[in-house]
Amino acid sequence: MIKEIYTRRSIRKYSSKPVPETKIVELLKAAMEAPSARNSQPWQFIVITRKNIMEKIAEFHSHADMLNDAQKAILVCGDLSLIKQKEIEIEKEYMVQSCSAAIQNILLAAESVNLGAVWVALYPRKHRLEKITNLLNLPNCYLPISLVSIGYPGEKKLPADRFKKSRIHYNEFN
Repeated sequence: MIKEIYTRRSIRKYSSKPVPETKIVELLKAAMEAPSARNSQPWQFIVITRKNIMEKIAEFHSHADMLNDAQKAILVCGDLSLIKQKEIEIEKEYMVQSCSAAIQNILLAAESVNLGAVWVALYPRKHRLEKITNLLNLPNCYLPISLVSIGYPGEKKLPADRFKKSRIHYNEFN
């Protein structure tokens, strides 16, 4: 999977080729293999297949135009009912990190099965959270973290070299 780390790019244009359900299941399996704080696995996933839903999201989310062309999307939510209520605030922060690891796994898995994908942030924007919660009729215990738009790439992007040696420090800042 190291190759996918270096070749993965945010794809915002998609072809009209349908994405088979088997590939979505592969992405979800990869997501659920992500590490999570205290092995809490606090995630829930909503697979969005209806174009009208993706178009409505693009209407209220200023950076989600690619959903108009995407074949599918996966909403990654943290499930507050899966965490200890007495530690809700600290666990909520861990939950965001854990769901982010699941999102990264989805992105890398998409690259490995020749799909294009892009991370579409929702959390912590209150307006976006309210809109997506109402649109998808999410339970109150679900915290929408991010969407991942998915489709076969309709654009080609070259790998980027983002390595910056100047940002590496050993033992202390020097």
